[in-house]
Amino acid sequence: MKHIKLFVADVDGVLTNGQLLFDANGECSKFFHVHDGHGLKELLRHGLQVAIISARSDRSTEHRLNQLNIPHVFLGTPDKLATLKRLCQQLNYSLDQVAYMGDDLADLSCMQSVGFAIAPANAITEIKQAADRVTHLAGGYGAVREICDYLIEQCRHHVNA
Repeated sequence: MKHIKLFVADVDGVLTNGQLLFDANGECSKFFHVHDGHGLKELLRHGLQVAIISARSDRSTEHRLNQLNIPHVFLGTPDKLATLKRLCQQLNYSLDQVAYMGDDLADLSCMQSVGFAIAPANAITEIKQAADRVTHLAGGYGAVREICDYLIEQCRHHVNA
């Protein structure tokens, strides 16, 4: 775990519970857990890079990620692995230095390519099987905070070792 330098997460089903709420004008709203946001801020404070890669793009997600000052945001990205590889090249990291959290088939290629793959408790079976760690909490209900705390603790453990 001491080699992890970048945490990447999907949005729907990971940072949210996966439900989409549309108003009469077709605007999408989502629920984000405040604990997850704090966890991402703590990762940044502890020197880990944070990125979000999602196939969907909507204003509610953009607004929340702007609030959190997430430095690397890729929304409306159909090929998540290609995006992840470009980001790693830009940051001069190998895929082995990435922890990736996803919940559905669109995340599988990334999870199979990184150093540490994580699935929230509500992920589909194939994703849980591909994961190095499955959280106790579901996406949208603190799963990201759970893994952020874990990553920070692992970093502390290796610094003190």
